[in-house]
Amino acid sequence: MNWDSYINGFKSYLKLERSLSENSVEAYLHDIEKLRLFLVYSKADVQPEEIDLKLLQGFLKWVNELGMSASSQSRMITGIKAFYKFLLMEDILKEDPTQLMESPSQARKLPDVLSVEEINGIIEAIDLSKAGGQRNKAMLETLYSCGLRVSELVNLKISNLHLREGFIRVIGKGDKERLVPIGTIAMRQISIYRTDYRILLPDVKGSEDFLFLNHRGKKISRVSVFTILKDLALKSGLKKSISPHTFRHSFATHLIEGGADLRAIQEMLGHASITTTEIYTHLDRQYLRDAILRFHPRS
Repeated sequence: MNWDSYINGFKSYLKLERSLSENSVEAYLHDIEKLRLFLVYSKADVQPEEIDLKLLQGFLKWVNELGMSASSQSRMITGIKAFYKFLLMEDILKEDPTQLMESPSQARKLPDVLSVEEINGIIEAIDLSKAGGQRNKAMLETLYSCGLRVSELVNLKISNLHLREGFIRVIGKGDKERLVPIGTIAMRQISIYRTDYRILLPDVKGSEDFLFLNHRGKKISRVSVFTILKDLALKSGLKKSISPHTFRHSFATHLIEGGADLRAIQEMLGHASITTTEIYTHLDRQYLRDAILRFHPRS
């Protein structure tokens, strides 16, 4: 067998057995292609089962010299380890050469957080007299109310809205479903958008159930959401560099500052591990001090 055969098998494994999304599968395959590129560069004509730790260490040195960030290197190592785990499962290998591969140490980068006033300013900058204005308002209210990833927002379906009960069903990473509470303001804006604006858009086969559509009646793209948000931030006078993820981080931070339980936020964000949620609880020292003084029995 050759590289292509192994990679095709790995692709099927990721899709069928691990049930990963298309984006995740492509990311894993990109990691393997990077390793193949290194082997071409270093003139090492070897098959996957012939790669040893020395070659892998040379690969890590190479990607580091290319200027790849520590976080990108760590994610790539995860992809390569998954590939070799697959080869072990298939009995193609007897030993895993990636066992001793170490990820570069990296500092946790805390994303920017917006104040409630800044979020209000962005939403108030929407011109409701323009085409797409009401859709944009409903989108941003939903993004902030539910702490969604941008991929979860653009893939939100009408059939997954349970507004009478106050919940939406979200399809997250790895096609995992979760129920997320939605606030009354977001629900009201969605209702206005659906009854007064979305109904006027053309019916496009395959997009009928998606909630947020572009002017051609197709599912809105991730890039469009980024562009809309950046334009509104500029219009509102905000100097920070923001993205849809900034709304997600602000959602979690504001909940923590309001006294919400970290486990509840973990469920709402769809994190498998509580340690992932902790990076979203970026709080200033004064807030932490006040919380301890208020609740500690010896304070």
